[in-house]
Amino acid sequence: MPAKILVTGGAGYIGGTVAEVLVRRGHSVVVYDNLSHATRNMVPPKVEFVQGEISDRHALEKLLSQGFDGVMHFAALIEAGESMVRPELYFRNNSASTLSLLEAMLSTGVRRLVFSSTAAVYGEPESTPIREDAPLRPTNPYGESKLLVEKMLAWFYRIHAFPYASLRYFNVAGAVAKRGEAHEPESHLIPLVLDVALGRRDKIKIYGDDYPTPDGTCIRDYIHVEDLADAHVLAFEALAGGGQLVYNLGNGRGFTVREVIEAARRVTGHPIPVELVPRRPGDPAVLIASSEKIGKELGWKPRHNGLDTIIASAWEWHQIRYR
Repeated sequence: MPAKILVTGGAGYIGGTVAEVLVRRGHSVVVYDNLSHATRNMVPPKVEFVQGEISDRHALEKLLSQGFDGVMHFAALIEAGESMVRPELYFRNNSASTLSLLEAMLSTGVRRLVFSSTAAVYGEPESTPIREDAPLRPTNPYGESKLLVEKMLAWFYRIHAFPYASLRYFNVAGAVAKRGEAHEPESHLIPLVLDVALGRRDKIKIYGDDYPTPDGTCIRDYIHVEDLADAHVLAFEALAGGGQLVYNLGNGRGFTVREVIEAARRVTGHPIPVELVPRRPGDPAVLIASSEKIGKELGWKPRHNGLDTIIASAWEWHQIRYR
């Protein structure tokens, strides 16, 4: 059944992709974004746009009072490294501002939320692949800021019967038509590697090669952004009858930093020089998801699970982007 959905952070890479998928499936979408990490032309077509801050409860109440079936919340700062330098930004923007959104939803009777969480809530896992019942011990303020929201949501569900889905995902990558991964400044591995292939950077840095992994570099689980979007739509639909949902979203297979670089060399046909530098504080050695739970309960399964396939879609978009 078509729904009217507010997508916060919907001008961004993930939020914008989800907004596009929602429109394709017949839903009505309003994007709410402050454009701090995006531009107006990044808002998907056929979508109403409202510029504003998540911290502005009054503006959110005014907007939500127009009648919405739910919210998908992507607006947040996402750089784990930066959070280790300026944690106050992350607790203000990711945690406190989300409370303003939740208060606005309560006051206007909007009772369905899909929250963009992160694998960073687990910190250094005791075992992999990581299941949803694993201990939650973030190793950086970014992960802690998201975990604080998850704790708020659990209490809101317990006290207000507030339906929500918290989707903990790992490294989102790849591209869809006219939308790919790009941040300013860029800090994510795949777009950085592709920048080297495009000649926009001289080399790619590897932060540490002394981790307890096969080649000494960190292992991460990469998921294609379109698969991620599909999972968000399924979670939103599953909340129609209420409930409390917590799911991991990942490929189920991990790749080292060096494996990602080798895949990019295969896909692009370009040599990609590397520079080994010291570890970054707060980086866990291995993060691999078990997505078995969402597969069993909602029937979700990633369709683009090959590393070369994911990088090839990103490479196609990056080449178009810089023409």
